[in-house]
Amino acid sequence: MPDSLRIANGTVVSSTASVRADVLVEGGRIARLLPRGEPTPGVGRIVDATDRLVLPGGIDVHTHLDLPVGDFSSSDDFETGTIAAACGGTTCIIDYATQDRGERLGTALDRWQRKAEGRAVIDYGFHMVVVDLTDDVEREMDAIVAAGVPSFKVFMAYPGRLQIDDGAIVRVLRRTARNGGLTCLHAENGAVIEMLVQEALAAGRVEPRIHALTRPPALEAEATTRGIALAAFADAPLYVVHVSAAGAAHAIADARARGQQVFGETCPQYLALTAEAYEEPGFDGAKYVMSPPLRSRADQEVLWGALGRGEIQTVATDHCPFNMAGQKDRGRHDFSRIPNGAPGIETRLALLYDLGVRSGRLTINRFVDLTSAQPAKLFGLYPRKGAIEAGADADLVVWNPSRAQTLSASTLHMRVDYNPYEGRTVVGAPEMVIAGGEVIVEDGRFAGRPGAGRFLPRERRG
Repeated sequence: MPDSLRIANGTVVSSTASVRADVLVEGGRIARLLPRGEPTPGVGRIVDATDRLVLPGGIDVHTHLDLPVGDFSSSDDFETGTIAAACGGTTCIIDYATQDRGERLGTALDRWQRKAEGRAVIDYGFHMVVVDLTDDVEREMDAIVAAGVPSFKVFMAYPGRLQIDDGAIVRVLRRTARNGGLTCLHAENGAVIEMLVQEALAAGRVEPRIHALTRPPALEAEATTRGIALAAFADAPLYVVHVSAAGAAHAIADARARGQQVFGETCPQYLALTAEAYEEPGFDGAKYVMSPPLRSRADQEVLWGALGRGEIQTVATDHCPFNMAGQKDRGRHDFSRIPNGAPGIETRLALLYDLGVRSGRLTINRFVDLTSAQPAKLFGLYPRKGAIEAGADADLVVWNPSRAQTLSASTLHMRVDYNPYEGRTVVGAPEMVIAGGEVIVEDGRFAGRPGAGRFLPRERRG
């Protein structure tokens, strides 16, 4: 059992308010907030948070750890990836368990449980990716929800691998409407993208920058609009992942204005980087090959506005790292062979704080809402996670708002040989990270242990 501790003299920040109070932690949970100066005899440790913010631990609801891609996997597994997450202030993740064709969903879920068990240093849950929707698989979705995995992902992209047709998407949506699940949607028009890819290769256009040109924003906007229409037809809620294009953001905002239950997620890479990165010399543009790709500065400004107005509800990472050497470089002569994905699980909070809060685009309370409270609410974890209140898990971050750090692959904890933000200095960083009442990061040093993270069965939607 973790020792009791008191976080004293800080400003406690929730999604709705900021208060000057101390936080008392007992038995791995938050016992209560208490006024400064009130005695707590017998407390095991007092943490001085003077001039610091006390935040609920970050929740990253979009990660791909130990994800197989052909004959190799994403470079972070559940140990290295969750250590990096913790060092960045994230205390809970939801990863994507992916069904193979012809496979039961339960078999895939068991495989992902084995990947995480004994390795994860922070709590974790899973979404289920549906790749092969037979009648039996559709019925099995109810058992997956009952097992604490009430969210399913479907793809409109990657034909022949992950993409399912619109009829299957409607079946998934209808099933989740009945069983209390939530459908997550990768919205890009896979058929047209595949046509553009083949045209580019036939013309000898093989360099990394062509990746972005074959996945234009119009095809993300079209697929998002179509997915929203299918969800309306099925009378089901919809969560659109990694929104990058202005047209997609507008489609979500319009649907929400009509009263439809549509939620949007974006990622730090779309808020911090633009398609200009693909013009880096040589093969360096491959660092930014992800789907959807980086967009224009105009798209970026629309995303920031949508975050500020509440039209996009979460900021996650889509953390899916591949090394340049031995993985990304398999596509040196064919951009379509570059594995899609980039690292970000450790830098999410620092980037969003620096670019959002310090710039005045986001309030500190909106920052907490996007990175912790809303993810917990949408995915069945609130108020156990995402809140600083009596009874909640003691997942807390003592945040130094004036601490500068320079982002570099050489100093971060992600197991990957590059960083998309190499050399960028950001201000605002975690000084201490507490998970389940235990201090697991202090002054940038990891002090937790593999296997301490628990699988979190999540609640279905009401």
